Order: sequence, then C-alpha cells, then structure tokens
Amino acid sequence: MAESTDVVVVGAGVIGSSIALELARSGLRVVVVDKFGGAGNGSTSASSAVVRFTYPTIAGVNAAWESRHCWEAWRDHLQAPAGEPLAAFNRCGVTLLDVDFAPCGMFTRHFDKVGVPYEKWDAQELSERLPAVDTGRYFPPRPVDDDQFFADASARLGALHTPDGGFVDDPQLAARNLAAAAQRHGAAFRWKTEVTAVMRRGGRVRGVRLHEGTELSAGVVVNAAGPWSGQLNRLAEVGGDFTVGLRPLRQGVHHVAAPAGYHDVGGDRQAPVLADMDLGTYIRPEGREFLLVGGTEPECDPLEWLDDPDDGSPLPTVSQFRTQVTRAARRLPGLRVPNKPRGVAGVYDVTDDWTPVYDRTELAGFYVAIGTSGNQFKNAPLVGRLMTTLIHGVEGGHDHDRSALTHTCEHTGQTIDLGAFSRRRRPTASTGTVLG
Repeated sequence: MAESTDVVVVGAGVIGSSIALELARSGLRVVVVDKFGGAGNGSTSASSAVVRFTYPTIAGVNAAWESRHCWEAWRDHLQAPAGEPLAAFNRCGVTLLDVDFAPCGMFTRHFDKVGVPYEKWDAQELSERLPAVDTGRYFPPRPVDDDQFFADASARLGALHTPDGGFVDDPQLAARNLAAAAQRHGAAFRWKTEVTAVMRRGGRVRGVRLHEGTELSAGVVVNAAGPWSGQLNRLAEVGGDFTVGLRPLRQGVHHVAAPAGYHDVGGDRQAPVLADMDLGTYIRPEGREFLLVGGTEPECDPLEWLDDPDDGSPLPTVSQFRTQVTRAARRLPGLRVPNKPRGVAGVYDVTDDWTPVYDRTELAGFYVAIGTSGNQFKNAPLVGRLMTTLIHGVEGGHDHDRSALTHTCEHTGQTIDLGAFSRRRRPTASTGTVLG
C-alpha cells in the first residue's frame, strides 16, 4: 500500500507532538508515527518536567525563558477548548546552589541580557528562606559508601533563585495536549507503528516504510524518536557529518515522602525545585507531601549507557535509588531513606555536550530534533516553532549550514540563533550534566 503526506514526524513524545502541531499550523499535511500506544508514552512519561533557565549558553536561556511563557499560557498556546483537561505549570521557583563547578555568573550574565528575574542568596538568606536545607559545602560529590561522604562541611553555600521557574505537573498529559491540538489542525497519528526503512531517491528523502508494509510518501521526514533516534538515523544513512555524538542513557527519578515542614516556606507556596550539583542531585516537589529526586551525573557515578533503548527497564534500581536519595537526605537532614525504591526510570538520547540537535542532515528533507539529553522537556512548546522555522527556511532554499537561520520568539521578542543546535557545531560549553 502507498499513501502520501507532506511531512512524517517519527516520535510522538512532547517534542514530536509539538513539532506536529506547529507544522500543521503552518499549513502542511502531517502524519506522526510512534511505536507506543499514545502520545508521551516513551521518555516523556519519565520526565521530571522541571522548567528552569540555568543554561550556560544564551540560546539555551532564551529558549527556556520563551518556553516558560508558553507553559504559563498553556491553554492559549494550544488553542484548547474550554473544559479540556490540561497539564499545569507550577511556578514554585528554582533554587540552584552556587558551586564553583557552575558558578552563578555562568547563568546571570545571560539572564541580564534576556531579562530573566533572579535573586542571589548568601548562606544566611538561603537558610532563612529554606530552613529544611543544609547549606553545607560538600563538593565534590562522592559515592555514598565513601568514608568522606559524611565528612563535615568545608564551607557554606549560597544560591541563585529564579522565582519564575517551576515544573509541569503531568508531562505525559502535556504531550497528549500537544497531540490533541495537532489533530485539531489536521495532523494524523499512527500508534503502535514502527519505521522499518527510510526511502530515498537522488539524495533526497521520499518517505518511510512502516512495519506492516505501508509506504508513506513524504518530502520531509523529522526524526523526533528520542532514544531510538540513532536507529532511525542509521536507517536513513545520516550522521556522518555530525560533530557531536549521541547515546541512549538510562536514568532514574525517585519518589519519596517530603520531610515534615519542608513546604512551609510562606503562604500556600510549595518549596522550590532545588538543583544541587554540590552533592550531585536535584529535588522537585510532588504535591504537598512528596518529592521527586534525580541525579546530575557526577563524575563518581557509573552511567548506564545502552546499546538498545528497549533494554532499559522502567523500574528504579536499588543502588541508584539509595545513592540519589541518600544524597538528597544529606541536603535535607529531615528526609528519610526508605528501604524499598519507588519511582520510574527513563531512557534519554544524550549528546556529548548535553545540548540538543535541532537541524537538517546531509539527506535533503530529513531533519532531526534529537539529543534532548533529559533537559529539553521545558523547551518543547518552542521546539515545534524552531523546527518549523528551520524546515520552511531550508525547504525554501536557504543554506542553513552556511548561514544559520534565526527564530524570533513570540512572547519575549528575543532572537535565537538556530546554529547553536547544529549537528556540526563545536561542542557547547556545558556543565556535562543533565542541567546542560
């Protein structure tokens, strides 16, 4: 069987669904294919969905700041009808402990240019604002069985606080919201469908072949397949000119009870998201009674790289749970470390510099929105627009490799240089962690 469309998007996570929405809005016929049974059922479902602005590049800060405005006006962004259940943005703030490894100035120099509000707290103010937090400096992160792990603090830490940060309460619902909006604009979704071949002719993509034998003809194919993106690139025979590598990484996020009084920070507010590269962890509120705890890939931790993303179990491991939650308990002395792990694990496509690739490829018509490295959920509303700018520009004859396209943000008016996300870029200055 043969069918045709303008664009095939492979992957219906939060990134692929956003791309589908914006391309359909631009007037293109879009078909999305996904191996799972619904939007956001892959990596998106395991996301902590933190919305923060602490990126070491101006493009990263611009993207996160613009996206925050989209999350805050989510129903308007989607043009969703009244009554449709939507994911919600929780503006609880984000507090980044100030460490030499990633000093506040790495971020505030960009905040000042972009207009991101922030506060600098010294150790005394951090203790007053968040009394449940131990302000001790313990860097570098160590294995929890190391004799030095519980050594006394060498100094006290301050923090960089961004009051407009927070998190999205249901990442999978956010992907479904985007998919529903895309469908209202005419996009079609094929569930439980895998791509077995990328068809090409004369140096240009001409569509994909699906596992049941259907040939779906299209002049544009977008790889938004998350940790399976490398497999799709190999089918398309692209990637030879990439200067950044990508690998699937399995990482866990753990669910624990919050210490008593942790959220008592004034009024009805929750405690902020706490990013702690001093100990190698981050802590995110989950309602008023629980916390999500994840890791920031410190050098002392072995990372679980996968050859096949399907090998990644969605269940948390005892060792990773114990490591990350014990570190969180070092920072929050009132936190208890349960004996039984609770949480989820996801697999992410991670680049060498933890910065995504939003670009064309050497195969004309074949585009990639990959290498999101566990930190691009927050930027999903904008990524669809970035990719739409890129695709229309390149398909219209612009040589993006020679002169990078730019995108002007709707809410902030800032301009983003899409060359920052090039497959051919020099490695980006990065913390070397999920924090980008």
